[in-house]
Amino acid sequence: MNDIHAQFSIDYPGFSLALDLKLPASGITVLFGPSGSGKTTCLRAIAGLQTLKSGYLSVAGEIWQSAEPPVFVPTHQRDIGYVFQEAGLFPHMSVKKNLEYGYRRIAPEKRKISVQDICQLVGIEHLLERSVHLLSGGEKQRIAIARALLTCPTLLLMDEPLSALDVRLKAEILPYLEKIHTELSIPVIYVTHSVKELARLADHVVLFNQGRVVASGNAQEIMSDPKYAEMFGDEVGSIFDTSVVGHHPHHLTELDMDGVTIWVPGHAGSDSQTYRCRILASDVSITLHEPSHTTMLNRLPVVIDVIDKHQANEGQVMVVLLLENGARLLARITLKSCIDLNLHPGMHVWAQIKSVALS
Repeated sequence: MNDIHAQFSIDYPGFSLALDLKLPASGITVLFGPSGSGKTTCLRAIAGLQTLKSGYLSVAGEIWQSAEPPVFVPTHQRDIGYVFQEAGLFPHMSVKKNLEYGYRRIAPEKRKISVQDICQLVGIEHLLERSVHLLSGGEKQRIAIARALLTCPTLLLMDEPLSALDVRLKAEILPYLEKIHTELSIPVIYVTHSVKELARLADHVVLFNQGRVVASGNAQEIMSDPKYAEMFGDEVGSIFDTSVVGHHPHHLTELDMDGVTIWVPGHAGSDSQTYRCRILASDVSITLHEPSHTTMLNRLPVVIDVIDKHQANEGQVMVVLLLENGARLLARITLKSCIDLNLHPGMHVWAQIKSVALS
């Protein structure tokens, strides 16, 4: 009962979407894929904004759409919050009135969080009396997110909420999205074609391509599976949820990944805080013996699990490495190196990871 079941079939001239998904009704599920692959169409169908001849949708045991028996809960009766690419704030209202508009949509007995708490969560307390016209793009989007959260939804839908923002503003908002993830129990379905956003936020990921679901599952497992590497391009890599052990001299942070120590540059998080660590496959090298006299701080004993040669015609191979704790680490190396070192599955080697490249 504690899941989201979406079964849709949609046909347009030149495009069709067909899917049957069971998603966790907790954490952040990211719908990922290239433009035109069906991500937003799927999200709109979940919201009831897409006309369907047939389909099925249940959220945590509540049926929102069904062909037999016939059920269709209209959008305004679905317990959702929706954040679009554009903030969509009311220009004639102040920030405070925009927020109150969402808050007043729900009955007092259903309100689970206060305006003050939400404002503190997304860092907009100082903006309440300001006119919408005087806000930056990042501030507008944070207010749009706060307004959606104030409806206390059962499900929060986010359609590429950072796509209209520049790199600096995206970096400004991502920490607030992480806070929503860790501090609120509202499940989120998040659409993006950004690998960075996927790696930073996702618990569960659904890969879309040409209207079909390529994969659906745990984000860490899918991102470290070489058969999906082409979808992530040059940004293919592994993600790990670690715990911050402490901060050390020379501007380094020590992370613990289930018994494996990782060093990252700068001051990452607070002690004991969970920190999502991303390691690009291109930043991992392999050596046969324990390295010494090297600038690489992260030197880890590993076992080769898989050598994927789908890109051998480009002179590259993808190697899946197993860490001591069983976690999978991807390394992209040249075919020549693989042959010269006679690498093969089951072989004990060492992985080197550039600390300065970690995020």
